This record gives sequence, structure tokens and C-alpha cells, in this order.
Amino acid sequence: MNTLEKFELMEKIVRELEDVQNSQQALIQKIAKIEVDNIELSDSRLEKDLPDIHQNLADNLDTISGILDYFADKTQNFGNKNNVEALKEQQAINDAIN
Repeated sequence: MNTLEKFELMEKIVRELEDVQNSQQALIQKIAKIEVDNIELSDSRLEKDLPDIHQNLADNLDTISGILDYFADKTQNFGNKNNVEALKEQQAINDAIN
């Protein structure tokens, strides 16, 4: 795998982590909505289990956010260190010639 391919794969992973983070946020919002709706319903099982689910999701979101921040920084540093913009330009030139 050459440097540009590695960088592109790293960028893909960052996008996937962002998607996971967004999905996790959506799950937290859905659970919170169910918790609010259950205030009127007062189902004991939901009252018992939903706070734990909410907390687990929030903990997972914190972990995912930390990984995303770390890997986005790593990707950016890798791109800067390896002058990826110049590599992309060279690849575009090579593709145009061929």
C-alpha cells in the first residue's frame, strides 16, 4: 500500500467513525425520547432499564468521540508529514497522462 492509498484509507476510517458517532448520538436521543414518553406511561420495566441503556450509550459515545479525535489528528498529521496534497496532484497528472 503506497502513502496515498494509506492516507485515503485513514480518511475513510475517520468518515466511518464520524458515522458511528452520529448513529450513537441518534440512539441516545431516541432513548431519551422514550424516557420522556414513559413519564406519562410509567412502565416499571422501562423506568428500570432505560437509564442504564442511556448511560451505556453515553459512555460508548465518549469512547467513540475520543477514538475519532485521536484518529482524525493522526490522519491529519500523516497527511501533513507525507505531503499528501502534492501526492494527489501528482496522481492526477499521472492519471491524465495515461
